[in-house]
Amino acid sequence: MKRLAKLLAASAIAGGALLHLAAPSDAAPSNAAPLNAVPSGAAASKAAPSQAVEQSRPLPQGVDVSTYDRGVDWGGGRLAFGIAKATEGTGHDDATFAANWAKIRQNGLVRGAYHYGHPKNDPVREADHFLSAVASAGLQPGDLLMLDLETTDGRSDHQVNAWAKRWLEHVQRKTGVKAFFYSSWSFAQEHGDGLGGYPLWVAHYGKAPGRVTAPSPWKQWTIHQYASTDHDHNVSRLAAGRLRGLGYNPSHR
Repeated sequence: MKRLAKLLAASAIAGGALLHLAAPSDAAPSNAAPLNAVPSGAAASKAAPSQAVEQSRPLPQGVDVSTYDRGVDWGGGRLAFGIAKATEGTGHDDATFAANWAKIRQNGLVRGAYHYGHPKNDPVREADHFLSAVASAGLQPGDLLMLDLETTDGRSDHQVNAWAKRWLEHVQRKTGVKAFFYSSWSFAQEHGDGLGGYPLWVAHYGKAPGRVTAPSPWKQWTIHQYASTDHDHNVSRLAAGRLRGLGYNPSHR
């Protein structure tokens, strides 16, 4: 994601199976809902925009990291979630993944693992590479799975979109989890056709934390990456418990 961070900082964007589970539901309130607080309660996603969020609670904060990041204070008390790079392509494993993965859990944070995708490769091979790494590190209830897609590798828009669908479908079939789709706002809109049912993690550095609308076809974003300074900084529109509800759940069979 540091590749995307550098690009966004420069341009200041302005506009064998694991466990088979029932896919978790993902909340999708209207874009008109206020974004300065988090939804609360199981019925929040079905409420009218004026009722869908609480006004008194700040958005949960989180950071995402890879081998390029050092010195993250996972236990400082200000973070609700942490996301770590696990793999890239068909053969690269992030050297810091296992340590970050363990520390995020040890500090009681919602944790997510992401894979940096390359559409030049077979999506199933890349997905299996990712799932193998996460399984080896230990997949626990509430863990989030994510696809980081920010390059076309010279493929057409249609080919990139089909690649993303195949990757996401394979991960859901193998785990029961609807993985997040991560990209910049413009890349997501250009290549996200048919992916609106997957949770969206969108990078938009031209907007204040949480003050971003979702690109089409998504009705709402779930995580907003709003800055890259010492680390990549994010907010979630969902409280920690609801965010964890989008992750792995062995009781849903």
